[in-house]
This record gives sequence, structure tokens and C-alpha cells, in this order.
Amino acid sequence: MCGILAVFGCTDNSQAKRSRIIELSRRLRHRGPDWSGLHCHEDCYLAHQRLAIVDPTSGDQPLYNEDKTVIVTVNGEIYNHKQLREKLKSHQFRTGSDCEVIAHLYEEYGESFVDMLDGMFSFVLLDTRDKSFIAARDAIGITPLYIGWGLDGSVWFASEMKALSDDCERFMSFLPGHIYSSKQGGLRRWYNPPWYSESIPSTRYDPILLRENFEKAVVKRLMTDVPFGVLLSGGLDSSLVAAVAGRYMAESEAACQWGSQLHTFCVGLKGSPDLKAAREVADYLGTRHHEFHFTVQEGIDALEEVIYHIETYDVTTVRASTPMFLMSRKIKSLGVKMVLSGEGSDEIFGGYLYFHKAPNKEEFHRETCQKIKALHLYDCLRANKSTSAWGVEARVPFLDKEFINVAMNIDPEWKMVRPDLGRIEKWILRNAFDDEQNPYLPKHILYRQKEQFSDGVGYSWIDGLKDHANDQVTDAMLTHASFIYPENTPTTKEAYYYRAIFEKFFPKNAARSTVPGGPSVACSTAKAVEWDAVWSKNPDPSGRAALGVHAAAYEEGVDAKNANPMNGSPQKFQGSVEKTTAVV
Repeated sequence: MCGILAVFGCTDNSQAKRSRIIELSRRLRHRGPDWSGLHCHEDCYLAHQRLAIVDPTSGDQPLYNEDKTVIVTVNGEIYNHKQLREKLKSHQFRTGSDCEVIAHLYEEYGESFVDMLDGMFSFVLLDTRDKSFIAARDAIGITPLYIGWGLDGSVWFASEMKALSDDCERFMSFLPGHIYSSKQGGLRRWYNPPWYSESIPSTRYDPILLRENFEKAVVKRLMTDVPFGVLLSGGLDSSLVAAVAGRYMAESEAACQWGSQLHTFCVGLKGSPDLKAAREVADYLGTRHHEFHFTVQEGIDALEEVIYHIETYDVTTVRASTPMFLMSRKIKSLGVKMVLSGEGSDEIFGGYLYFHKAPNKEEFHRETCQKIKALHLYDCLRANKSTSAWGVEARVPFLDKEFINVAMNIDPEWKMVRPDLGRIEKWILRNAFDDEQNPYLPKHILYRQKEQFSDGVGYSWIDGLKDHANDQVTDAMLTHASFIYPENTPTTKEAYYYRAIFEKFFPKNAARSTVPGGPSVACSTAKAVEWDAVWSKNPDPSGRAALGVHAAAYEEGVDAKNANPMNGSPQKFQGSVEKTTAVV
């Protein structure tokens, strides 16, 4: 991941302004520690902090067309850049960077080229011939981007909020799948897939088609000129990523440089569910596995730094980002700069445990659509910023555009949890990779119950966070929370604690408005809380809040600490999961 900052229409184009842009761009250097670049044209500035993944020697940014009249600064990866270069044979390329195609595509197709890009990206492009500019963000919002406006009429774009929040009067998260055009004066959506309308599809489930498209998504993300690995929690999603990457590793260009043995990484409290499952998967796949431990206190000590980097106070995002942040530092110390990760599967297939309560396929499908549309505010934000804090790039095969189209075109009846048919959550994905002749994974891993990352690293992690917040936030503070924080008022001491840290770094109204709010159970939308009356009494984003579903669910009326399986406390094995897990 790289860091980009672009400013257009500054009334001050003095050396002092240039120095200010450089200073603000340095706030993004953690994202791109390998090189810094800046292009100035009159009152326009394009700055870049580079993390070199493809063509490390010549791909420094900003990038240009042949005569340098078009300048672009890009964060991301364009996986189909070689195919696009074939369409641009009349153009001369200066570098081997995958992102250089953007400048030439603009020359050839104008503003309509964005949908041709297959990858994850945020970019800003300046056409000096008429001083027009465009900015765009990838379909799902895998890479972060913010837009802001200065009192002097300037327009700002940055990979992270911290690079523009001081100098902009108002700013917001740039919408995924959108393009901003100075010529047309606003945002418009360039990404218009069939599922976006949320109409109910009727295509029959084809396990081979689903499997093949996922394999293609993983293989294209092996494009790298630097060492890489896979984040492996031992759950279904990360295990499938590792299994497919390992299966095709020897055929990849990366294997020629770095060898054919895949590296995998896992983090957790000692004795946590993820560590045990990840080690088993790694042994089965024959990967070179790296296991990292952290303590609850080490996680608590990192919270302020984590919230500064991820730029949110959302409870479940903070919980899950902290171990990922700590793991990324360890990964970078090994010389690894890129990792594959399993985000997006639960949104596409309804993998969160609350989907067990979906009343019908229509509501199930609409919920998955809403979850995908909001990924840029939650899991994409976490995966990107937690890793980028240490100069590591996370790639997410499940959020491949073509794979999403295939998966979201399946009749949602096939995705529904059906204990009577032996179908647990994400059954269609599990079944697609249940190959008796050439197994991808052991059966009990392939059919392991969903475990949210913040739970899987060790249940006592969340309980420790709650205990710490209880020590920091008094009853009186929480009682008066609506007066201190009238927007997105925190309803728990843990939420209050994270909010207070966030406000210290980002005190403006615009900053707090970039974070979504509303009740949630086990990562649900507010709408899905209505699926079960009991859930409204237990609004916690942990998977264990899915009463009646999670095998280690909180008991109704019993607090989380007393229900902690890490402490050996008695657990209530809730009803519906007994039949559901019988298929394992």
C-alpha cells in the first residue's frame, strides 16, 4: 500500500505551501516507506509515499504519460496491467509499474476507463492541458481515500484522514466505486454490477464455477516482486486462500524469485482457537508457518496507536485491528511486504452467525448486499490500515470483481442456513472446495464454525478490553455520554473509551461523521438486529452475541467474562448449532 495526497486550487502556491504539502504527505510515510515523490503544477500538488511491490527499481511515483502532460498518483495494484498494455501498444511506457497504465488509459479513453481496471486502487490524475483532474476509488473500497474542501476553495484527496483533516474545513470518506471529475463537478458511480440494485438473483449454484473463479482471484494476486505470505487464522476463508495460493505457487512468477514454499502468519493469545487451527492447516498444506503471540496488556498498550492509524472508533473494528496491527509489525520485521487475506467472504456468503436467523432468502440477500456496500467502513478499512501502519500491503481475493459477480448472482436460497439439509453458514463455499479426490483442506477445518477475528485470537481479549474500559470510564461519564458525544453516542464503556481516544486525534465534526453507528449483533446491520427479539437486549458485535447460534455464545443474563471459555467457565451450548455442526 502507498500513501497519496493531492491538492487542487490552492490560493497560495508559494514555497511555504509546497513545504506544507510535503509535511502532510509525511504523515502517510508509514504506508509507503520506500520513496517519496511530489509534482507541482501551478496551484496543483500531487504527492506520493511509495511501498514498492511491483517494479521496485523504476516504478516511483507520480507517474506520467509520454510528454508529462498527464500526471497520476496511485495507491494500489492493477492486476490486469499486462493485458491493458496490449491495448496501448501505440503508447510508450517509462516503467514496469502496473499503475502506469492509468495515465495512458486516460489519454486513450478519457474518464470512462476506470471500469477497465481489475484491481484495488485509489488514484488522482491531473491533466495539465486544461488543469482538469479526476479521482477514483476501487469498486468495494479496499484501498482508503478521503476527499476534503478547504476554506480557500481548494479540493483535497488523501489516503488517510490525518493528511487532510487539519487543513480542510470539511472532509468525508470517498465513496467506493465512484469517480470525482472537476469537469463535471462532483461524484458519480462508475461501478454498476447487477447485484448493486439488490434484486433477488435466480441462478442455480454451480460449485465448479464458484471454485474456478476464486482460484483465478487468488492467482492474479500472486503478482509481486517482493516476499509475501498469507494471513492464516485457521478459519475457512483464510485457509482457502492459503490452500489455493499454495497449490498454484510453483507456477507463479513470484516462485522464481522467492521459492515455491508459501509463508503463513497467525496471531493470538497463547492457547487461542486461531493458533491451534492455523497450525493444523499450515501443517496440512506444508507452509512455512510463523506464529505470533501477544498478551492482553500488550494489546491494550497499543490501542491509542491503533486508533490513530485505523481512524475509527467502531468497537468491532478496534477489537480486530489491534492483533492485526501487532502481527503486521512482526511480519514486516521478517522482510515481508505483501500478504493475502480472507476478508469479504462473510459479507458475500452470509457467513456471520446472525445470518442463521435470516427469515427468508430475500432479506438474506439484501443484507449481504448492504454488508458488501459497507465493507469500506469496516473490514476493508481494518485490513488495509492495520497492515499499512507498518508498510505491509494486504490483498483480498474474495473481493475480486468477477468473483463477487459470480457469487452474488447465485440464488440466495443456496446460501441460507439449512440444518435439515446439513447446511451451515457458507455451505456453498465449503461444498465448492470439498474435493474428495484432491482435498484442499481437512474436513473439520473446511466445516469449522465461523469465528470472528477478534474472538478467534482468544476470547479473553475482548473480555480484557471490556475490563480495561470499565476501569477508565466511570458510570457518570457513560450516563452523560449523550451530552459529550451527541452524534453516534457511545452506549457502552468500551465504546466510550475508544471514542475519547479518537477525538483526541481527530477532534473535528467531519472526522467523527466518517464512522458509522447504530446497533449491531455479531457484526450485523441495524436492520438485521430485528431478526431476533433477544438480540436487541444484547447489542454486542462479538460473534458470541449471536445467542442461540455460537457454540460459545454468551448466556442470556450472564456477562461475557463469566461466559469465557478460556477461563473454563460453563457454557450453554445453544440449540440450533447442534444440528448445524453435525455435518463436521
